[in-house]
Amino acid sequence: MSREVQTLYVAEAEDGIRLDRWFKRRWPHLSHIQVEKMARSGQIRVDGSRAKPQDRLTAGAAIRVPPLPDANPRQPGDKHELTERDVAYAKSLVLYEDDSVIALNKPHGLAVQGGTKTTKHVDRLLSAWGEGMDRPRLVHRLDRDTSGVLLLGKGPEAAKRLAGAFARRQAKKTYWAIVIGNPKPVSGQVDLALKKTGINDFEMMRPADPKDHGAEPAETAYATLSRAAHRAAWMALRPFTGRTHQLRAHMAAIGHPILGDPKYGTEQSAELSGPLRLQLHARRIELDHPGGGKLIVEAPLSPEMKAGFAHFGFSEDEADEDPFAGVRRLR
Repeated sequence: MSREVQTLYVAEAEDGIRLDRWFKRRWPHLSHIQVEKMARSGQIRVDGSRAKPQDRLTAGAAIRVPPLPDANPRQPGDKHELTERDVAYAKSLVLYEDDSVIALNKPHGLAVQGGTKTTKHVDRLLSAWGEGMDRPRLVHRLDRDTSGVLLLGKGPEAAKRLAGAFARRQAKKTYWAIVIGNPKPVSGQVDLALKKTGINDFEMMRPADPKDHGAEPAETAYATLSRAAHRAAWMALRPFTGRTHQLRAHMAAIGHPILGDPKYGTEQSAELSGPLRLQLHARRIELDHPGGGKLIVEAPLSPEMKAGFAHFGFSEDEADEDPFAGVRRLR
């Protein structure tokens, strides 16, 4: 049994998760009854207060974790156990790794977290680095079909610092996208609240009045990097907020949906996309390293993005070093 009381923090990627599921992700061997008992007796606390297993957590919340029972040795065939092939695959995704941080190059089609019908996802693959305190922690999300840089924190302190940088909007995230048409002006900012509608596979984010119940403010800077005549544009996108599907919803809202997007696209964008898959790539992240100094990670183009670049004749060397240097943030 772990004899120490710990204080861990909820990552941006875990915003909205239930307390019991938060525990199960870190310590899969814990039963629901064990978590419920610890919560009922006040051993588990959220921001200093008692909490119920079904309570939803918010990013940045401090969780008091009491001493936990040890896991029983895993048995062969355990559904959580990774094969050697799984471990090799997880390690093959690493772009950068040190004592505090892991940066993965997440491929298109790989979900970050699991669901009812999703058994292969990044969260499961993190067992390749160990369990419990050794298990890396997600600190932000990418959509299933978005490729590119995904950061993980090694240990609670590193995860806390990384998650804090995302929560305080100190992380500079640069995405590349190919959209239909040519946005005008060529650079600027979309400041448009979004509201979640639908459930599961039918969930979408739609523009909303900021005063509407459930509406969340969302801000995205954009800059045009290159054009393919009037047909399509290669864009740099920088979200200042972290809403679900934010970039996809914002580009669709200004009339330039991202190509290869079956959810937010139009008949015209679907026709122009042809066989192309979602043309959205988390190209670069820059933020303070938990151990000091700056952490800058770039992900090479995914095969899906390479196909889009080849189709429209774009070349990576056309991109400015800082495409947002001349874009004034509204607030």
